[in-house]
Amino acid sequence: MTEVRILSSLRHPNLVTLYGCTSRRSRELLLVYEYVPNGTVADHLHGPRAGVAGLPWATRMSIAIETADALSFVHAFTPQIIHRDVKTNNILLDDSFHVKVADFGLSRLFPVNATHVSTAPQGTPGYVDPEYHRCYQFTDKSDVYSFGVVLVEIIASKPAVDISRRRHEINLADMAIAKIQNAELDQLVDPKLWCQLNCEKIRQVAEVAFSCLQADGDMRPTMKEVVEALRGIEDAKGVEADAMVKEDERLLMERPAYSPDAVTLTWESRSSTSLSNNNSRSK
Repeated sequence: MTEVRILSSLRHPNLVTLYGCTSRRSRELLLVYEYVPNGTVADHLHGPRAGVAGLPWATRMSIAIETADALSFVHAFTPQIIHRDVKTNNILLDDSFHVKVADFGLSRLFPVNATHVSTAPQGTPGYVDPEYHRCYQFTDKSDVYSFGVVLVEIIASKPAVDISRRRHEINLADMAIAKIQNAELDQLVDPKLWCQLNCEKIRQVAEVAFSCLQADGDMRPTMKEVVEALRGIEDAKGVEADAMVKEDERLLMERPAYSPDAVTLTWESRSSTSLSNNNSRSK
């Protein structure tokens, strides 16, 4: 019923659409959603749909931005909505790899003017905000922490919890914080992504993830700030390309009226003129 109350009032291209539900008098209470055919982000990163080549970087960035935008939208809603179970298994993908954030079963409508809500910690191991787990208080920054784990998964192609990893690396968030702090990002990132073309952008995304994973919730950015940061990283290449085009145009406008290859008699270099003058003096 919580899910019905929340999703029936929300419309966003990156939130799964709830079509309806059965009556309370039905033998089973069923929710009817739009069909999202392409599995979950977890499936494509480290699950049954993970191909040999892996997801391309552009697709990963799109998934990160669309997920962050959906969470920013629900956080800005009045009353504010906290998802409380942000994870790659709850991020569905359509045939074009566009995001549909799903599963609002643990979500809460945040009371107006409240600083936090006190409740027993709920969520999925590996994604739960440690501050929420420690203090039994969740805020919108709890979703930010969980999204930080999702960001690390996106660049690492590793699950949030894996008991086959070394003890201090079982939890992906702990592993990511250590690798980033020790400048060992290449040991965290999916090797298929770690190439010269993408490494700087990957570092920038890792920095955003690091800020989301801060132990103190007050030190974490808002989801709106996360969206802006990720879009800035994605747009940086376009800005650089535009600058290069403008520089090329400027150089073309400033070129001499005659090309030295086309009209050789009107083009004299300073070195050749200087050399001929020196020869005249010596004569």
